[in-house]
Amino acid sequence: MSRSPFTPNNPQRIAVVGGGPAAHRFAEAVLSAQDHHVVLDVFADEPHLPYDRVQLSKALSREVDLTLGAGSIWEDPRVRLRTGCKVREINPATKTLRTDAPDSSVAAQTSPSGHTADDAGRQVPQTSFEWDELVLATGSDAARLNIPGAQRAFVYRTLEDVAAIRAEVQRLREKLGRTPRAAVVGGGLLGLEAAGGLQELGAESTVVHSRQWLMNAQLDQGAGQALNALISQRGVGLHMGQRPSGIKLDKKTNEVSAVEFTDSPDLPADMVVVSTGIRARDRLAFNCGITTVARGGVVIDDACRTSADHVWAIGEVASFDGQCVGLVAPANAMAEIVADRLAGGSSSFDGFDTATKLKLSGVDVASFGDAYGQTEGCLEIVYADPARGLYQKIVTTADAKTLLGGVFVGDAAPYQSLRPLLDRELPAEPGLYLSAAGGEAPDAELPDDAELCSCNGVSFGAVREAVACGVHEMPELKTCTKAGTQCGSCIPMLKKTLDRELAKAGVEVSKALCEHFELSRTELFEAVRALDLDSWNAVLQRFGSGLGCDICKPAVASVLASQRDEYVLDAGRGGLQDTNDRALANMQRNGTYSVVPRMPGGEITPEKLIVIGEVAKKYGLYTKLTGALRITMLGARLEQLPEIWKELVEAGFESGQAYGKALRNVKSCLGSTWCRYGVLDSVGMGIRLELRYRGLRSPHKFKMGVSGCARECAEARAKDIGVIATSDGWNLYVGGNGGATPVHGELLAQGLDDDTLIAYIDRYLMYYIRTADRLQRTARWQEELDGKIEHVKAVVVGDSLGIAADLEEAMARHIANYEDEWAATLKDPERLARFRTFVNDAEPDDSIRWIAERDQHRPATPEEIEAGLGVAESVLVAGATLPVGPPAKV
Repeated sequence: MSRSPFTPNNPQRIAVVGGGPAAHRFAEAVLSAQDHHVVLDVFADEPHLPYDRVQLSKALSREVDLTLGAGSIWEDPRVRLRTGCKVREINPATKTLRTDAPDSSVAAQTSPSGHTADDAGRQVPQTSFEWDELVLATGSDAARLNIPGAQRAFVYRTLEDVAAIRAEVQRLREKLGRTPRAAVVGGGLLGLEAAGGLQELGAESTVVHSRQWLMNAQLDQGAGQALNALISQRGVGLHMGQRPSGIKLDKKTNEVSAVEFTDSPDLPADMVVVSTGIRARDRLAFNCGITTVARGGVVIDDACRTSADHVWAIGEVASFDGQCVGLVAPANAMAEIVADRLAGGSSSFDGFDTATKLKLSGVDVASFGDAYGQTEGCLEIVYADPARGLYQKIVTTADAKTLLGGVFVGDAAPYQSLRPLLDRELPAEPGLYLSAAGGEAPDAELPDDAELCSCNGVSFGAVREAVACGVHEMPELKTCTKAGTQCGSCIPMLKKTLDRELAKAGVEVSKALCEHFELSRTELFEAVRALDLDSWNAVLQRFGSGLGCDICKPAVASVLASQRDEYVLDAGRGGLQDTNDRALANMQRNGTYSVVPRMPGGEITPEKLIVIGEVAKKYGLYTKLTGALRITMLGARLEQLPEIWKELVEAGFESGQAYGKALRNVKSCLGSTWCRYGVLDSVGMGIRLELRYRGLRSPHKFKMGVSGCARECAEARAKDIGVIATSDGWNLYVGGNGGATPVHGELLAQGLDDDTLIAYIDRYLMYYIRTADRLQRTARWQEELDGKIEHVKAVVVGDSLGIAADLEEAMARHIANYEDEWAATLKDPERLARFRTFVNDAEPDDSIRWIAERDQHRPATPEEIEAGLGVAESVLVAGATLPVGPPAKV
């Protein structure tokens, strides 16, 4: 890098047009450069300090400060920020710009003309500024509809837009005396955020989207259909596959009354919010002859230079390779590049990082890299486990070694580990990274040059260097490195890296749940129990700070569910829960659901088998025996679930809770009742255990097994709790699990009678629930306890802590308060309201395609759909013959 020619007495004059996130990052980068003497004039036409648009939805439902950073950079004497100051003209030839003068405090000279017309045609004072370098960071405007009545629609782009929407909801509520109906046009990122925010404001929101699935720019069909269903579960209506043709006004009141469509009935609405995309604000550049593109955007090269000398463009207004992108990471990268170039550097922009991770209406969504699998010869690994119901896909090279991209809906946890590995060789086979498949990826340490925070371009090496220099707390680490300070998706990985580096250095690692709770999960569990707190707000107010995050919200939800044994989605707890619980069913790869009734011990009567067969036949469901000794029925649509479960509950079935972090099942062999080798009644004990612990929420899922003899047909030692019969009684094993890193359970006690066995399991489970970390299986929990299995023996068998009676009493309360979740749902019309798909169409979703296979039907693969194979859902319902897939290999 060459030395800057500027001095304190002769600073470089840089003008920045725009006051958004890109301008903020540019100012930070310029001011942090050493030996770069500058005076920075920033012109922001909004009346606020630069704020975080990524978090704009939070301002819909509450008063919140979205100011980027602490606002401290604007106090730097080298910076002059002018808010509410609109730039009217730029002149690259004379290196000047003209603005509206918001007040007499602006230290500049009045232009020769003295006045100009504002957007309303009024004459306003005008001011002229000179500059050496000009940076266009004007961002973009919300796209608007070109249909009749569009002038009555709101847009969702700025704090002023948010304030107007909030005021309109309040006005309508007072005027109408009912819940206002809001239609949100646009099913992309901002549209879904707006719909969720309107719902939090108390409005009934419906998303109108021109495609068949939401976020179609980021998600493939399977992921998009999964998101459709999950958003519907949150109570947001969907009107898919059509564009509005007009906004209808009531002839008497002149108020908005409906959204009109060409080929379908009107959608009743009291207000309309448009969020159909953005258009770059390139008017200033266009007017002075700087090259722009027809669709909007100022053309830049890889140094972010425009066609005019000494004029640069960054953020959403900048068009690189014919594309403008409204994401944080590329805007920050451009800002850093221009700052470096102005200081004599040579860095360059190599393209857009379109990785996205966010929570939309409580649903985790993430995509990165080649999410659509468009790379020639690539391999797509897709999994939707019936035990979890989530859509996850990884795209790799043909040899399954190099990561090319991924997409996740419902559970985006793999994103944290995979995003830094983009275009690198995976340390393990791809399937291990899919948590929906029960995969447990190796805890591999990533290289220093891998990117931890894509928004701010922070590498793992930069974080490790900061920790080595003495930065040992999360808030300080975020401030020092800027990692985790924008979208926040990298915060879990940042904390994990901090803990790892501290452990290496022999420094005691904080057990804080996250940056919002200083208590560990164990401490928080006991604190909530001691004060009998019953809600997220109560817990946050008493022990937390801020608004919470993806770490603490599900953890608190789990704590509340474990302690209170109440309907898991009531009282605002639904928004905290992991997505698995929200539909009380497991989503499959094509957006349909599985139905898994509980079958304690794998035992079922012929009468109940007939009911399952009749239900599966009636609703056209694929049936299969699972490894948990149950029957799963696959292919149910969301709106069918209450109908299906009504028939099952009336027949005596209840939810198998295959979707929750709770008891999954108790596997048992035939035992002494039938097997000639059986020593004790394993079926009877298995049924007793399943009926006792059903519905018990815990830090992670847990499984149990009961074998009737030492031959171990139930594989009990591979379960979290394993029971094996001997001639002396029952042997109890704990802490086993399968998965990627299988562990055999360890012997806790032996030769037990029935009642003692039950008492020990009660104590063990309650002790685990109270003291385990978030998302920690029993095997890992035991490994990390001081004393390991010996400590567990001392507490559970020897009552070394004197809490055995308390643990047993807590279990007794759970058993007394248990209620089947589907039976409870069917009793309550408000709970049933979440089970709907599209508000404008009661017909089946024809984007779902089926193929006949082995006398049943399965979802068509993307290749089969592309080839025109597969029968639509509506045709399947009508009883048509399905096309047959390839024959089974022998």
